Amino acid sequence: MLKRVFDGRVFSVEVGRLPFPGGAAHDVAIVRHRPSVVLIPVLEDGRVLLVRQYRPSVARMMWELPAGSIDPDEPLEAAAVRECAEETGRVPGAVERLAAHYPAPGFCDELLVFFRATQLIDAGPDSPYHADEDEEIETRAFTVAEARAMVARGEIEDLKTAYGLTLA
Repeated sequence: MLKRVFDGRVFSVEVGRLPFPGGAAHDVAIVRHRPSVVLIPVLEDGRVLLVRQYRPSVARMMWELPAGSIDPDEPLEAAAVRECAEETGRVPGAVERLAAHYPAPGFCDELLVFFRATQLIDAGPDSPYHADEDEEIETRAFTVAEARAMVARGEIEDLKTAYGLTLA
């Protein structure tokens, strides 16, 4: 039986004892997190958009692919469009689901769903899409080769981005 011991804006934590497939019960702590979408926004010339933002958990600015949690009852494709527009200022005309993976299944149930976003148009000043109040985001276009070189040099340390660039 699991007991919720923390309920936050982004995730919750449950602890307790669960039976494992071999029959023995073990103490566990599980982070519960809604699925997230990860976008690979591709411009007409083939460059990809990355965002740079402050990550308080590691106390530094990081280059990443745009990403975010889905809202309750929000379709994944709608979340992909919303997150792309909120973080890059560009609305995709098409999103294509590429892959889905658990980044940390040892303690967290979050599923990352990767999408290629194309046919990007400027969201415009009247757009209903806006960055979250705690996000100060810089957006820049890179060739895929430039972005992959940033991973190789350690300039991109975010694993979802490093993996997502293999799908670009």
